[in-house]
Amino acid sequence: MSRRSRSPNPLARLLPALLAAAVLAGCGSDGPPPEPPLPESALEAVVESPGVEREKLARKIDALFTAEGIGETRAVIVMHRGEVVAERYAEGFGPGTRFIGWSLSKTVTGLMIGALVAEGQLALDESPPIPRWQRSGDPRGEITIRQLLQMRSGLRHAEASDPVYESPEVRMMFLDGRDDMAAWAQAQPLEHEPGAEFDYSTNTSVILADVAARVLAPGAGPDARREAVAGFLESRLATPMGAPSFTGEFDAQGTMLAGSNIWATARDWAKLGELLRNGGSKGGVQLVPRSWVDFMRRPSPRASDYGAHLWLNRASGNDRTVLWPAQGPDTAFAAVGHLGQYVVVSPEQGLTVVRLGKSTNEERDLMVPLLAELFALYPLT
Repeated sequence: MSRRSRSPNPLARLLPALLAAAVLAGCGSDGPPPEPPLPESALEAVVESPGVEREKLARKIDALFTAEGIGETRAVIVMHRGEVVAERYAEGFGPGTRFIGWSLSKTVTGLMIGALVAEGQLALDESPPIPRWQRSGDPRGEITIRQLLQMRSGLRHAEASDPVYESPEVRMMFLDGRDDMAAWAQAQPLEHEPGAEFDYSTNTSVILADVAARVLAPGAGPDARREAVAGFLESRLATPMGAPSFTGEFDAQGTMLAGSNIWATARDWAKLGELLRNGGSKGGVQLVPRSWVDFMRRPSPRASDYGAHLWLNRASGNDRTVLWPAQGPDTAFAAVGHLGQYVVVSPEQGLTVVRLGKSTNEERDLMVPLLAELFALYPLT
């Protein structure tokens, strides 16, 4: 055997040392590792100039669709200064899909009541025209429209109580109250003095829908009530807002399910947010008074994080956290619905963001910080 064949290759002796040096060099590099490639489809969902770095915005939106443990995101729309800068849908959903708003519906109801007040058909600090409340000696006659809008009527209620089949909104909508939801809700006794306690209530919004029907179609039957309220929603809000997809469901008595069952496309939910961002104005036309939108955004006397059928980005003073008050402007506000429906508006950032999907309460706790990160990309203006 030759001397050359007995000696190992010098490069072979150096290879382990070179590999170790490369590993150590990688461990000692500055900064985090590079982000994984962004799917082209995620980048295509964002316009070329969205007001912030395009890829950063695309990544925040992508996280809302792909992050683990946040449930299912079906649609996201970002509007900046009145323009759609991002729009993305999950498979099976698209621009023509109508999404149930769940409690986003409450904000629509708040605007409808505002239009009736502006027309002089209702008064904010007067008792609503509910006959059973107007009987002599009935303490519910002290409840005002303002208190109903701010969720402090005092009526007995416990939203989302356990077991679910005994929760008042479930009983009203699906069990013993389903044939006349407003009557069931209005029959509840006072649990607190009117105005004294905040108590979030889907049933309250149904009471307001009944009030609207009584004003728009006094003494009418179910069909006429339904037509009057649907026509008012269309003529006073949906059509002028350029959002024709808004559609409400009604019970057997012609009362709109105004706390939960209004439907619209993601684009039209975004237009609702834009109407609020612009103080009730659309294209220079005031659909509801600016002062009414200011009222909706003003904290309730009994809940610093709630206005009038609208959530506010403020601390609640208890363990309830709906948005992200610790990091966002306190001028931001939102319509928020069951299973993770969000229309969030930040006037100081010129932003309206819609997220529609299906998330449990636990999943929402993980999803909302991702929404907050998206908002954090945009500076205050």
